[in-house]
Amino acid sequence: MHQDNRPWVLQLCHGYSGPFLDCARQYAALFKDSPFRVCTVYLTGEEREQVRVDSQSDEVIFLNYTSQQIRGLKLSAIRAVRNLLAKRATSFIIAHRFKPIYIALLASRLPVIGIHHAFGVYQRRSRRFFVQCFKQRLTLLAVSNAVRDEIRDDLPGWPVDQIETLYNRIDVTALQQEHFSAHDARKALDLPADAWIVGNVGRLHPDKDQDTLIRGFAAARPALPDNSLLVIMGSGKLETSLKQLAVELNISEHVIFLGQVPQGRRYFKAFNVFALTSDHEPFGMVLLEAMSADLPVICSDCGGGREVVSGCGTLFPLGDGAALAEKLVALHNSDQNQSLTSIRERLAMFSDDTVRRQFWNLKRIAALLDKETDHV
Repeated sequence: MHQDNRPWVLQLCHGYSGPFLDCARQYAALFKDSPFRVCTVYLTGEEREQVRVDSQSDEVIFLNYTSQQIRGLKLSAIRAVRNLLAKRATSFIIAHRFKPIYIALLASRLPVIGIHHAFGVYQRRSRRFFVQCFKQRLTLLAVSNAVRDEIRDDLPGWPVDQIETLYNRIDVTALQQEHFSAHDARKALDLPADAWIVGNVGRLHPDKDQDTLIRGFAAARPALPDNSLLVIMGSGKLETSLKQLAVELNISEHVIFLGQVPQGRRYFKAFNVFALTSDHEPFGMVLLEAMSADLPVICSDCGGGREVVSGCGTLFPLGDGAALAEKLVALHNSDQNQSLTSIRERLAMFSDDTVRRQFWNLKRIAALLDKETDHV
């Protein structure tokens, strides 16, 4: 039997909830056909076979800690990771979010690539001091230029090639195979077959700003078809107040709250347009999911969303319902075929293959990988 002597990359994740399972898949995919094997480790979350499959890694380990257990000094998690490293010839560690970065740095003397998916990580002085202590072996990757630039501002003096952008991405072909047709998606969601539908997906939370979405749709309604609808997929603490706002604006019959829909991205073809009104979205993975369904997209001109839709989407000023209304009307009246071409061209920039090439060409990453492959 052939023995696989390829070195390991250890991928350390806080957990697999929400988008983070696919984030693990994305980073495992970077090493396809490479001299490395990937071991993905989840600090929290019970062992699940489907998670193991979806991680698309050579090995998947569940440490099964609770969130409470990895607060504070995290000594148990550090020991557990140290034991895992002792059993594998590991070249470096990829760690998602600050806690796994902290654990990876204290559990090893290996190079660590830290992935940041959110704003505000290094606004705490204690975190800035901590990463400064490990600066020589730490490289930081942000999911958008907006997040990257904030980190660079918070960590002055760090070389620019030590804090880089590597965009999130999707397996375009796999996702498109999941899509229901427009007819079947509307049937599954109990939506009218002939309506013109503006779709939105996200938590009903202040940072998603569905308040502006509803106000913008209300302002656009007189210039849209009589059967136009706003359909919001998601749940959260603002559900009652958002429904009340729709009543106050006399559009409650035209706003549908679907609640939480399992695997909701399968139904995006039910929409005619996708709108995201978030306040400083770090990236906006949902925009890629909408684009994969060939939907025209509109989003607030802030955070990482504008980077995703650059050249193919429509932007409006954050919180400006009147501007959003104008853009919705313009999208309804636009040439959708022309828009579709630009959407597909832009989507190719966020594929696994494209981002894999970008990863291996980042200066510090390329130097690290070249050094390791010299020993393979």
